[in-house]
Amino acid sequence: MPLIRNGHLAADTWLTLADDAPLPEGQPVIVSLARFKAEREALSGRNAPVGVRLKSSESPLDLAESLDRLSLVAVEFPSFRDGRGFSHARRLRGQLRFKGELRAVGHLIPDQALFLIRCGFDTIEVKDTAKLTDWQRGLSEFSVWYQPALDERVTAIARRHGRAPRAYEAAE
Repeated sequence: MPLIRNGHLAADTWLTLADDAPLPEGQPVIVSLARFKAEREALSGRNAPVGVRLKSSESPLDLAESLDRLSLVAVEFPSFRDGRGFSHARRLRGQLRFKGELRAVGHLIPDQALFLIRCGFDTIEVKDTAKLTDWQRGLSEFSVWYQPALDERVTAIARRHGRAPRAYEAAE
């Protein structure tokens, strides 16, 4: 599926595998958390990047010890009304300090675009590329922030007082 990265369409070089599908050589793959747990050693020893698809009902803490081996975590949104994916992103970026690609997948709507980025997502999987202008509008709708977030944009108070932006620091 097409992706939005930095407000523009981007190609997806990752292959999402079913739990019973064979691992292709040399290609980046995304597997379920269950498959990753079952085949952790084999997947970690690959010469290609590995990603995990995390369902909204699964905890990011299950990946805590393996995040340094993962290049991507895809967080699933089963419904646009289910906000657990936002919490998962905040936990992965803030508490667990995940530095790889964080991808939002599933049922998403353009109205959520900016909030996805503010929570730490790098890419958004879109089903309907005809709505690209709606997604781009959602990403540029606001230009001033009152709350610090994981995207490290300068807040209104910092601008007012001429301070440099501070990185978000999650409570540990």
